[in-house]
Amino acid sequence: MAVFKTEEWKGYVFALAGTIAFSSLYVFSKAGLNQVELAQFGFYYFGLGFLLNLIFVLASGKFRQFPGISKNVIGLLVVLGVIDILSNITFFMAIRAIPDPSITSFLGNLFPVFMTLLAISFLKERFSMIEAVGALMAIGGAFIISYSGELDWRKFFIPGTGFVVMNTFLAALVSIIVKKNVQKASPEVFNLNSNGWIFLFFLGYFIWSGQSVVIPAKAFQNIALGAFFGSFVALLSFFYSYRYITASRSSIIQSLKGIFVLAIAYFYLDKFPLAVQLWGGGITIAGVLVMTMAQAGFINVGKKRK
Repeated sequence: MAVFKTEEWKGYVFALAGTIAFSSLYVFSKAGLNQVELAQFGFYYFGLGFLLNLIFVLASGKFRQFPGISKNVIGLLVVLGVIDILSNITFFMAIRAIPDPSITSFLGNLFPVFMTLLAISFLKERFSMIEAVGALMAIGGAFIISYSGELDWRKFFIPGTGFVVMNTFLAALVSIIVKKNVQKASPEVFNLNSNGWIFLFFLGYFIWSGQSVVIPAKAFQNIALGAFFGSFVALLSFFYSYRYITASRSSIIQSLKGIFVLAIAYFYLDKFPLAVQLWGGGITIAGVLVMTMAQAGFINVGKKRK
């Protein structure tokens, strides 16, 4: 029977809070992107996210950590900033391209698959046969969800699938880098760095696009809610969870986001996926749960391999 180690429960609480918050981001960002252009959305979303994190860092006194950051960590933050920009661009392009945010979320279950592969490569974590089976289930479910019904390879997958694949790989890469270096800087520093770089990019994109600064009030409301839950609550919660539990155990909780997105999208946007997409989504969730629970030691089947 699994027993919580000292303060380990905090990691699960942070992971659950981050998962619910991130689930709402899918819905609020989809609602916002239905009303404004990507340049306008990014300007307001990341501007608000950066402002929220900056206020939190100043109010909590975490800004005192900045003068002590080494040159190596500064270089790390720059690299993370570049990856974060690419990750977020592909994420919101997927949100805009795929009509139902729950489908985007189900496809996002490729994230733990990439995270496992990267953890094996960079964190020297081990894997077993049951984890490989779980990964194959997740990939198979994603294939079912994304299949368009066409045999023409140019139309084989639904629009936006490629963006999700790129986003999940880049997001997994960021998580592994943060996990490997989580003791070198606080979660607040990582989060402010992420929002800062992305905001600068979208500020430049917004100016270049020539879009109007005026947007509908409802769009601003959706963007503000998405920024609060996505750029602030979710990311901070995930970073904090890595301080108390392993990346694989945090992923167990994060893999459930599809269920939360499904419920929120239904009540807020009146969206519900097709039966075959639900089956595919269920398979991806089951696969990720098998894989991550095996990694976390809750399922002991098969010998671990290096």
